[in-house]
Amino acid sequence: MTLHRRRILGIVRKEIRELRRNRSILVAMAILPLVFIIQPLVAVLGLRASASGALSQEHVLLYLLGIPTLVPPIIAATAVAGERQQGTLEPVLTTPVQAEELLLGKALAAFLPAVVIAYGVFAVFLLLAAVFGDPTVVAALVQWPDLVAQILFTPLLAGWSIWVGIAVSTRSSDVRVAQQLGILASLPVVLVTVLIALSVIEPTLALGIGAGLVLLVLDVFGWRFVARLFDREQLITGTR
Repeated sequence: MTLHRRRILGIVRKEIRELRRNRSILVAMAILPLVFIIQPLVAVLGLRASASGALSQEHVLLYLLGIPTLVPPIIAATAVAGERQQGTLEPVLTTPVQAEELLLGKALAAFLPAVVIAYGVFAVFLLLAAVFGDPTVVAALVQWPDLVAQILFTPLLAGWSIWVGIAVSTRSSDVRVAQQLGILASLPVVLVTVLIALSVIEPTLALGIGAGLVLLVLDVFGWRFVARLFDREQLITGTR
């Protein structure tokens, strides 16, 4: 199978143009990160230097990994369900674009803004904490293992959530339903992330490597799996 880069990039540009015109998705993409940044930011800014000892035993920054897990399904849910609602699905499916190319283009169009938002919110969080927080608290908060985990796991989690969202989208005729189901399917990962951030689950190097490898495999094979669900005739006729 040969993939054509120009076709994939064309799909990415088309999807991003449509995303920029979709106000409801843009609003949702803005609200979710705020939910995740406000609570830890308020908590950190309210701490005094005496709390730095306890804070150094926690991993508050990992809480922000919920953003690359929950934002992508909002975008990815429109991959097929959105086309179906707008009545543009059949023309798209009758083009010579391969299913793998179409899905990869749609996935990249969801991946790029999701990762930019996740890294951007993370940077804003660190900036505000550094400017308005107690220096001792900030020093205890910013741990190198957590920074590395944030950088590495953001794209891995975003990729996994995108394939889940697109898979749900292929089986849904309503964008909002697809978004809700995609977010619901991602909640177990968010729960595990929160438990690690609160030190209920102890983060270790072995756990990090194992989780990273599992997510990498899911990201790679998720593309192939979703492509198998992408039956053109079934999608056009609307059968299940």
